[in-house]
Amino acid sequence: MMDKYEYKVYTYDTKGVFGGKLDKTDLEGQLNKFGDAGWEMVSCTSSNQSYGSTKSIVFIFKRKKEF
Repeated sequence: MMDKYEYKVYTYDTKGVFGGKLDKTDLEGQLNKFGDAGWEMVSCTSSNQSYGSTKSIVFIFKRKKEF
């Protein structure tokens, strides 16, 4: 039987008027909460706005479905 997975998308908004300010401690805390719940990050990307500043970071997590 093949494993089945569920997925979660989490968007972390950066701070500042134009974005780009990252609170490392806060982000690590959020990511650790997902890890503690059994989620594994499989991908992340930033959503850029003008002049290359990052407004948000999008994370994709997966974990095995329990039957």
